[in-house]
Amino acid sequence: MQTNRLSQFLSFIIVLTFFVNISNTYAQQTEKFVVVIDAGHGGHDPGRPTKNGYTEKDIALKVALQVGKNLESNKNIKVIYTRKTDVFVTLRGRAKIANDADADLFVSIHCNANHTQAHGTETYVLGVGNTERNFNVAKAENEVIFLEDNYEKHYEGFDPNAPESLIGLTLMQEEYVDQSIMLADLVEKGFQNKLKRKSRGVKQISLWVLHNTYMPSVLIETGFITNTSEGKYLNSSKGQQEISKSISNAILDYKGTLDQNIGEFVFTPQEEFPSVTNEKEQIIENVVFKVQIAASSRKLAPKAYNFKGLDAISREKEGALYKYFHGYTSDFTKAKNLQANAKSKGYTSCFIVAFKDGIKITLDQALKTSAN
Repeated sequence: MQTNRLSQFLSFIIVLTFFVNISNTYAQQTEKFVVVIDAGHGGHDPGRPTKNGYTEKDIALKVALQVGKNLESNKNIKVIYTRKTDVFVTLRGRAKIANDADADLFVSIHCNANHTQAHGTETYVLGVGNTERNFNVAKAENEVIFLEDNYEKHYEGFDPNAPESLIGLTLMQEEYVDQSIMLADLVEKGFQNKLKRKSRGVKQISLWVLHNTYMPSVLIETGFITNTSEGKYLNSSKGQQEISKSISNAILDYKGTLDQNIGEFVFTPQEEFPSVTNEKEQIIENVVFKVQIAASSRKLAPKAYNFKGLDAISREKEGALYKYFHGYTSDFTKAKNLQANAKSKGYTSCFIVAFKDGIKITLDQALKTSAN
């Protein structure tokens, strides 16, 4: 009798443990997607000057609050604001809010200005490719540092007027550039295709606030307040509603892309996608190819059921980001077949990456290794 009870008790513990593990896994996979919305400038920093009486800090705040309100209607999204009123927030303070929240996205909202009647939207991600125009934009946005007390101490000698200071900003954000560009592209396409506004494109620029956020980050210039008609549009309730809706839709589309790549999938065995190439094997010594299928701040078990049935999944952490890979081979031809297989399962933006002695290298470098 005692043996029976012990057996039943052990069975209960095993079942309970199973359900606890399932519950924990589900909780990890259903964590809210955290978006930090940053209204540029504020307080004693009004932003770009204009003769038309429009104030950048006020427009940026109204758009930011409406973007947040739109996103908050989605139960899977948590919105955090760097400011909700007309107050001054330091650049390091904005970055700290995003980093402390372990956010999935950082979106900074601004208005542009120029001495001409230039018009159109621009969305920036961090990069060193500064044209003279981009350098001037970066200089103007970064100079808010001078409004802060003890800025020399807090920014460790960073000089917004020096190109060499700007080049040094890219190192910390490199691993998030691909995701940042994806979001920036969605923002600009929304402005151009849905609102029929002029898009000046996605640009890379050296901005301190983007450099110091450890997640995909963009800075959106919603238009030129110095342009007569565009300034009027930006300052209008209609314009602000349309802009905020377009930005929030882009963020939702970005999240949807991640959810397509990473999520709670029910694995149904399928016939493997056939080889797409009859090329001969191309073995490259000391080089390993993998197919990157996703990148996210969410940590998932590298199991087939989490990745639409794909096997040979590996996971690597870079900063606050987890990258997920399919396959492991020194045969570049096989790697291309693995990529085709992943695309057939819905990972349409997947790409091949190469590693040599455990260090990531470009495909060009890997293929040159073969040629040599």
